[in-house]
Amino acid sequence: MTSASAFLPLWNRAAEWERRLAMVREARSFLYLSTFYIEHDWYGVGMLTELVAAQRRGVAVNLLIDGFGQRLGGLVMSGEHKAALAAMLDELRRAGGVVTTYQPGRWLQRWLGGGQHVKIQVSETGEAIFASSNLTRSSFDGWNEYAVAVRGPVVRTLLESYRDIGGSVHESHLRQLDEVAATGVADLALEYWLCNPNTEQGRFGPLGWRGRNLVTDGLADRIRAARRSVRITSFYFKPVELLLTALVDAARRGVRVEVHHSHRDALPATDLAWIAAAAHYHRLLDAGVRIYENRRGEHSKIVLIDDEWVAFGSYNFEHAAHDRLAEAMLVSRDVRATQPAAAIFAELGQHPDNGLVTRQTLDDLPARLKARRWLLGWFKRWM
Repeated sequence: MTSASAFLPLWNRAAEWERRLAMVREARSFLYLSTFYIEHDWYGVGMLTELVAAQRRGVAVNLLIDGFGQRLGGLVMSGEHKAALAAMLDELRRAGGVVTTYQPGRWLQRWLGGGQHVKIQVSETGEAIFASSNLTRSSFDGWNEYAVAVRGPVVRTLLESYRDIGGSVHESHLRQLDEVAATGVADLALEYWLCNPNTEQGRFGPLGWRGRNLVTDGLADRIRAARRSVRITSFYFKPVELLLTALVDAARRGVRVEVHHSHRDALPATDLAWIAAAAHYHRLLDAGVRIYENRRGEHSKIVLIDDEWVAFGSYNFEHAAHDRLAEAMLVSRDVRATQPAAAIFAELGQHPDNGLVTRQTLDDLPARLKARRWLLGWFKRWM
């Protein structure tokens, strides 16, 4: 268990971006930031520019990027933009910043897409931003994302976990956070769930791995205990069987289950992620699950159960989140955490970009798309 003395929801995209920039600009001692990938666009360039400036004025900047995530991000960047991004990262290193690219220890893990997907930003002011968003235009001008700015003991907990996802942390910086946290009253109870499956696997990586994932198991347990409602947001909803079964069973016993994820048009580069999600649409609909597709893109990761329990962070409902990527969620029963999530779901339910999927929706799909869904759905674990 941990706790927070301040808790600020950041659903508005501009609000999160300005909060991130303000933290970097106001930092005087240290700044840590982890991300899945950075794009060479207005946001990626803007953040790197601020990080270089902070390092040059004496701030110890530590940036952690996922190797697999950055390779994926490179698919939407030109060769010129990738070279320019590499030059900016080199500039940060030359200024004295620590830039780490996380790669799992085993070759097969790297080849199959192992990495870290946790997004944390912390400075010596005692504030942390814990988010679903990456440093890209998609996260701030396109998709829905959810972040929180927190203060109190939870900030140390988040920064300590930076080591578990491939980063390094100075002990003196943790002590500074303890001193700041001691000045506030931390009365908002939180749990922090983190799992990096790459550290638990043998030489075959996720192939045949039957280990426990704290986040997957915790979510499944809470869904099984739901009495009235389960509402979920995820990028593309294609969960492991444990979670899928828990949701289907909940819906069948009368729990109202809602899933909000992305429309196939939200990811222009490929529709494979949507196909993997749509592969089990009939099973969900038959159980009574309500599925919504957001045309702009739903990249937040929120689980709200009975309007009394909430989890949010980086965990997508997909196989990769279970057995290939380090993921983390903050969990709370405090009304200060559950109410903002309930307001988000109320907004999504009324938003014109959010369309309800029905059996007629599936019947109306083009024949070629239906065929691809049937054929490729068998391989959804890897999409």
